[in-house]
Amino acid sequence: MKSQKKLSILLGIYHRIDNVGLLERYSSRRNAVGALYLTATHLIYVDHDNKRETWILHSHISSVTKLPLTPQGSPLQVRTKTFLSMTFVIPKERDAHDLFISLSQLCQPTSIEDLYSFRYNMGSEDLPREAGWALFDLQLEFERMGVPNESWTMTSLNKDYEICDTYPRYLYVPATAQTAVLLGSSRFRSRGRLPVLTYLHSTKAALCRCSQPLSGFSARCVEDESLLVCIQKVNPNTAQLVVVDTRPKINAMANRAAGKGYESEANYENTRFHFAGIDNIHVMRSSLTRLLETCELKTPAMAAFLNGVESSGWLRHIKSILDAAVFIAKTLEDGSSVLVHCSDGWDRTAQVCGLSQILLDPYYRTIHGFQALIAKEWLSFGHKFTDRCGHISIDPKEVSPVFTQWLECVWNLIQQFPSVFQFNDRLLLCIHDHVHSCQFGTFVGNCQKDRIDLRLEEKTYSLWGYIANHMNEFLNPLYKPDTNVGFIQPNLAPQTFKFWREMYCRWETGLHPRESLTDLMVASKDHINSLDDHIRLLQKRIKLTEEKFATHPNSNGENNTEESVEDNRLTYKKNLLDEMNMKVQRKIEYDPLMVTSFANKSSDGLSLLSSDYHDKTEDIMALAKLSDELNSVALEWKSVRGVKECPCSTPLDVSTRKSHCWSCGEIYCARCLDKSASLPGHISQKQSPVCRECYRVLIKSASVESPE
Repeated sequence: MKSQKKLSILLGIYHRIDNVGLLERYSSRRNAVGALYLTATHLIYVDHDNKRETWILHSHISSVTKLPLTPQGSPLQVRTKTFLSMTFVIPKERDAHDLFISLSQLCQPTSIEDLYSFRYNMGSEDLPREAGWALFDLQLEFERMGVPNESWTMTSLNKDYEICDTYPRYLYVPATAQTAVLLGSSRFRSRGRLPVLTYLHSTKAALCRCSQPLSGFSARCVEDESLLVCIQKVNPNTAQLVVVDTRPKINAMANRAAGKGYESEANYENTRFHFAGIDNIHVMRSSLTRLLETCELKTPAMAAFLNGVESSGWLRHIKSILDAAVFIAKTLEDGSSVLVHCSDGWDRTAQVCGLSQILLDPYYRTIHGFQALIAKEWLSFGHKFTDRCGHISIDPKEVSPVFTQWLECVWNLIQQFPSVFQFNDRLLLCIHDHVHSCQFGTFVGNCQKDRIDLRLEEKTYSLWGYIANHMNEFLNPLYKPDTNVGFIQPNLAPQTFKFWREMYCRWETGLHPRESLTDLMVASKDHINSLDDHIRLLQKRIKLTEEKFATHPNSNGENNTEESVEDNRLTYKKNLLDEMNMKVQRKIEYDPLMVTSFANKSSDGLSLLSSDYHDKTEDIMALAKLSDELNSVALEWKSVRGVKECPCSTPLDVSTRKSHCWSCGEIYCARCLDKSASLPGHISQKQSPVCRECYRVLIKSASVESPE
């Protein structure tokens, strides 16, 4: 009872409800019964019988629904933005109502500064608050592309966000474009989002982005037309410019009635227009809702599931986005410049521009490059993360899974090209979860200006710093850098698109295999790397020992010849290792008292230690050092098969990575395997993940320098 009271004080628990039932699907176990805790930041369900805890961030909760009363109590269904659905049966209706009111308020704060990121502290993790914020710089990213150059220049007209408050401060435009042309074009484009450069291909073809023109039925803008001519002229390959309107043409025509619309072919010379047919945010929101309803069918049947996925139209939308991205990538590869826009240029435009660059540029298929792409296309160019993800209480019609769709498109590319991406799908899931969690300040706000005004770099942590600190979790074991070159062209046949079970049914443990194939490959690769590092050290030790024996006099006073060593090399190595192993097993260690004892027995005072004693002492010290090296590296790692929980009792299922300690080979959860240290048995002396117990042993032992 005292321990529970201490826990309540530690977590800042507002409310606790006992004997709460949890209804589970796809599980052979009976329904769990546990305790429900409501804290300032989480809703926590503790199932003591099954040793399971479920932590739900308030910011992850998308909806809380009161279901009809049952004989067991009052059911309360909690759905999250990570597609977790939990139904709690609360014994007392009054407790259920109070919890419903509290969660409804906590999951939708009215002020952006009430978000979790402004209170979150990394705690035990050794990560400074500023880590990751300076990892990406827009100007450095354009310098990587060779911009500025003779054709493209950087303008500071938007330095104080006077032209467009949703664009970055520094914009890249054609060097021949005059200031009056840029200002005139910004007034003619929705939200002031004029055409600017976002990517320069190796063919010198440019990818530009903007918003729809305010053309109505007949309006035109000479400055805007001149800016597009400037974009055409800086391309040395062709004078033709391809304008990709990502909307269905009927939607673009409807916008003309509101004074917006699309470019008139009569006013823009040498321009080819293409409508991509990607539906708007409202259609996408409804589509995802129907998909999730299909995933939560009470009586799942094959026909019902397939019909539900088909009727939701979700995979059709994913295909339309990839179709547009492939069209843009092919056009750039062929040498023509492309201008992309949708309505306001921050949803569908970001999707297809980002994907086309992944198809074209191998750099964006690495972890660092992928983060740089998100920072550029989504964060700097003003995707409305706070509105689209529903971080605070806003109009529900503004919420839409735009970024989720984009991540799923990337996942489909990984399925087709598993060896060209440095990262795995766990990185996609991590980014998706933290976009909605507001645990980090990276995705808080609707644009770059919002983040500067909120002083997020000073007040919050960066997701990029967290990812850099957990890089091993996101590496793709199938990645081959030599295959990650040039343009990749995916197969867009309908049968190649897959349902992302790990995203939408992640928490249905009865639907997944016992172990993740990716995690098995990562564990095998890590184990091989550890053993290779250890073998190189042992080879170094053996070589040094051979050299010592080759030059040391034998019992007859003669030196060993090189020929004799060569003739008996295999036998010698075997005997040497056998002897070392026997001595290590006897745990022979160097004792400093031996020196004192021996010195006290010296009667002449002329020499404290004989040369023989020096040799023996050095041998013992070398053997102790070798013992530390051999014992510091696990030769055998525990198999992940059948491991259901961490030693701390945290359950290890398909959604939780099973991580190995490189020193003892045991399996732990991420919370227990939060230390790293240099292992004496590794020649590289690189930091390796170790458990807390091994970490304490390693830091207490004498430091061993890596052999040169």
